[in-house]
Amino acid sequence: MAASYTERRGQIETYFDRTAVEAWKRLTSDAPLGRIRATVRAGRDRMRATLLGWLPADLEGARLLDAGCGTGALALAAAARGADVLAIDLSPTLVTLAGERSASTAGAGRVDFRVGDMLDPALGEFDHVVAMDSLIHYCPVDVVRALGTVAERTRASILLTFAPRTPALATMHAVGRLLPRGNRAPAIEPVAVSTLVRQIGRDPALGDWRVARTERISSGFYTSQALELVRR
Repeated sequence: MAASYTERRGQIETYFDRTAVEAWKRLTSDAPLGRIRATVRAGRDRMRATLLGWLPADLEGARLLDAGCGTGALALAAAARGADVLAIDLSPTLVTLAGERSASTAGAGRVDFRVGDMLDPALGEFDHVVAMDSLIHYCPVDVVRALGTVAERTRASILLTFAPRTPALATMHAVGRLLPRGNRAPAIEPVAVSTLVRQIGRDPALGDWRVARTERISSGFYTSQALELVRR
């Protein structure tokens, strides 16, 4: 991958494995939250349900990559429907937490939690790939390159989310830049839906794929766009 992808990947690993661990633990648990973070939790719950709804109801025998699994909620839900899930994340701390939370979950034995890069070819082939909010910090060029990389090893569908370019989102990003540098998350890279779809259509590595469904989830301070790619 390009140097920009590698550099940003390092920033994301540092942020989620050190700076934001405690906040992420609370956000992905049932713990009470303030008003702003509660809207983010609700939005993420709706987005997860949307992506799971785009997968087959019966995943028995299917191999699924949860690319950027965080604390493992989507991976466990897919496993409960029969999928053999490889759930990978850059953050060792979050992967450890995912393993702890899955210990008493039915179907958790179908999930292989790992620390590493979701684009590693050694991960093998998959029927479905889901990248929920794990590509939102990369520029569109790197997002499309990443999709082309996993497409080579995916048989049926790739589901991803990205930050849609909207006036409200642009304002929130501008406010975020005013925070002290040490408190900032890696910058989100908004992109217009039409721009990303056009770039996907032009990429030779994605020539066998087409864009199917798309849906935007907006919940207070959470705005994300889901996109489904399927083989032609």
